[in-house]
Amino acid sequence: MESNPLHQQIATMRQSFLDEEILNDQFIQLESMATEDDPAFAEDTVNLYFQETTKIIATLEEEFVKDPIDYNALEKCLHDFKGLCVSIGASKVLIEVNKARACCDNGNIEGGKAALEKVKVEQETLKAKLDSYFQLVKQS
Repeated sequence: MESNPLHQQIATMRQSFLDEEILNDQFIQLESMATEDDPAFAEDTVNLYFQETTKIIATLEEEFVKDPIDYNALEKCLHDFKGLCVSIGASKVLIEVNKARACCDNGNIEGGKAALEKVKVEQETLKAKLDSYFQLVKQS
C-alpha cells in the first residue's frame, strides 16, 4: 500500500501529458507493450526516440545552412522525424515538425528554420517531462 500514492502520482502525470496534448494515446499503447521480460520497454523506446531525433535535428540544422538547399534531404529528415513522433505519440513535437515540413514544401526556408527552433523547444520540454515520469515509474 505504500506505493499507492506513487502510483496515483504516476497516473496523474500520465493523464496530464494527454490533457496538455504533449503525448497522445500512442504513448499509453507503448506502455501497455511492456512485459515481465521487458518492463522498461516504453522507456527504452523513448530513449531510442531521443537518440534518433537528436541526430535528425543536427542533420536538419546542417541542411538549413547549405547553399543551395537540398529540399529532398530536408523532406527525408522531416519525414523520418514525423514517423518517430508518431511511434511514441509525441503530439506537440509532431505539430511543430509538420509546420517545418509545410514551410519547406512551400520553399519557406526561414519559416522552416523558425519551426525547427520550436521543434527543439517542444523536444526539450518532452524530454524533461518524460525523464521525470520514468524516474517515478522506476521508484514504483
